[in-house]
Parts: sequence; structure tokens; C-alpha cells
Amino acid sequence: MLIIKKIRDASLLQPFKELCIYLMEESNMIAYEKKTVLEDPAITSEENFGPVRKKFCAFHEDYDDISNQIDFIICFGGDSTMLYGSFLFQGSMPPVMAFHLGSLGFLTAFIFENFQFQVNQAIQGNAAVILRSQLKVKYQVLNEVVIDRGSSLYLSNIDVYLDGYLVTTVQGTGVIVSIPTGSTVQAAAARASMVLPSVPAIMITPICPHSLSFRLIVVPAGVKLKIMLSPEARNTAWVSFDGWKKPEMSHGHSISITTSCYLLPSICVCDPVSG
Repeated sequence: MLIIKKIRDASLLQPFKELCIYLMEESNMIAYEKKTVLEDPAITSEENFGPVRKKFCAFHEDYDDISNQIDFIICFGGDSTMLYGSFLFQGSMPPVMAFHLGSLGFLTAFIFENFQFQVNQAIQGNAAVILRSQLKVKYQVLNEVVIDRGSSLYLSNIDVYLDGYLVTTVQGTGVIVSIPTGSTVQAAAARASMVLPSVPAIMITPICPHSLSFRLIVVPAGVKLKIMLSPEARNTAWVSFDGWKKPEMSHGHSISITTSCYLLPSICVCDPVSG
């Protein structure tokens, strides 16, 4: 089991300890946690938590591949914890249970008060699951790929191709390519519509377009998108994947985006079909 805890949040320390004690001492489970989390002074200074802390399998995200050792993930914090889990698993991903202990909770469905019952239900196979689609770029992405002008003074000028055909040119701050799960994040802030995660689609949303009318474009899942700078662009662009990384896109470079063949199994409070 992998536990993903929101970092630098003292309010999560007590719930984190309660969960770890329940899983590792009462249920005898093997738990993995990021090394930097376990080295947090707030955790290392807790003498009563020391025996539990030593039972953790610590890993370093930059060079330890734990994907074959994990069969269940518990996220602890806001939506960013689930995004981090998606980033760690660039292939098949085990079921994810997310507790809402952060600022945003579109993806974190569970409250912590009755965590023991909820975790037991999930482990015993009595929990509902919704399969969330992901984008496949250089990385596997759960929310969105954002191409923007960065700190440049000039507007971005970005060409969008669909299955090899030029669909539109976006002139403005940038463009967001998202799936339904990502429609509640930056796309929503850019006035796009929220889309249910069960809808097989990809959304293309402009950021502050320099135009009197530019609507959200919805295309079927599985199409191949290509994003590149227009020949008329006066500056380079920057690309982010769920907020991670941020390489520069120069003239002549392009980025290919499609739907990933790997779905993210997200555990729900209730059945997404019957309610």
C-alpha cells in the first residue's frame, strides 16, 4: 500500500498517524511513503510514532520504481495528492482512495471521520469505482496539459491539429488540453464547461483568447492532437503536465496528445451509475 500525504501541512499530522497505526499495527499491512515525508521534523520528533515510522518502506521518487509493489493507494490531502499518484504510475495504476483534507476536493471523495470502515470496505472489494481517463503525452496526465506564454510579454500563437488537420489557431495567453477529470481545474477557471468523468472526450480550452468569440472545443477520446507554435508566433511557449515539469517549446517543435490506454480506478463514496 502507498500512502500519499500532503506535505508541509501540520494539520494532517494527527490523522496521518492514526491511519498509519491502524494500517500497519492493527491490520499488519506493508506501507510505502516518500522519504522526504518520513523525514519531516514534525514526524521524526514524535517519539510515540517512532516504532510505526520504522516499519515504513521509504522510497525516493526520482529513482525508486515502486509500481510493482503497490496494489492500493490512499491519498491524504487535496486533489494534488491524487495528481502526484498519477504522476508516479506512468502505466497501470492500482485503485486510489482519496480523503478530503485539503483546500479542494473534486477528486478527494472521502471524509476522514470514519476512515476505518471505509478502508475496510475498499480492501474487501465492497467499494464503487469510477474509471478516469488520462492523457498520454510524454508523461501520463490525469488533469490537463497547459501550453502558455510563460513570463513573456507577447501573446502566444498556437496551432492546434486534429488527426493531421489544422483545426484552429489560438492567440492569447495559451491553451489547455484536458480530459473530463481536468474540466474542474484550470479549464473551469478559463470558463469551460465541467464534464462528467464518464464522458469519453478531450477538451481544448483557450486561456484569455485575443478574440471576441472563442468557445471550448470538445473532441472524441482517442483522436490525435498536435500542438505547435504558429510560424507567426513572436516567442516560445512553455508546457506543463498536471503542473509538473515545465519544458520550453521552441519554434518547429510540437507536442502530440491522445487518450492513454491506462485508466485511473478512483474509489467512490457511492455507485456512479445507480447512485
